[in-house]
Amino acid sequence: MFGAPVDLSFKNISQLTDAWTEEPRRSLRPLKKTSENKYLCCSLRLSNNNITDLSDLERTVCHFLAEPPRLAWLDLSFNKITHIDPILCRLHELRVLYLHGNSIRVLSEVDRLGELQHLHSITLHGNPIETNKTYRNHVIFALPQLKSMDFSAVTSQERVLAKMRHRSRTSSKANPAVADIENS
Repeated sequence: MFGAPVDLSFKNISQLTDAWTEEPRRSLRPLKKTSENKYLCCSLRLSNNNITDLSDLERTVCHFLAEPPRLAWLDLSFNKITHIDPILCRLHELRVLYLHGNSIRVLSEVDRLGELQHLHSITLHGNPIETNKTYRNHVIFALPQLKSMDFSAVTSQERVLAKMRHRSRTSSKANPAVADIENS
């Protein structure tokens, strides 16, 4: 079941339904297929395309994979994605998610990925959210199960700092006097 990824990168795909007519790129390891012409793997690469909308993601996964619920690795890097679509949260077995090099602007949208209990590696660098000074702390707090973020290990010290900063921010929002002291 853990064959080579279905690689649809560099195919100039704008809409996910466009991918359905594409033949996956060849790799060193051959792709294994079922008698229904579905691929026996749990990885899908859709990087370096022009994808903006993920609404057909589930149907695309079902189109290519023999066992869609087992999708564990998804590469959507270097596309034109502007939002973290809630549809990603339906991929319950997802362990690795690459979203780097897109146009994601709202840091709080990362929070919805907290539903993905098995997610242990994410990339978000190269998105506008990376310029937020709380970027790394926010992601680590929102996704406490992460082992790796932006190809860098998440340390236990970073987890503690993320929790402390989150508590500090929530207490200062609840108590404006504390916020005034912290901002002076």
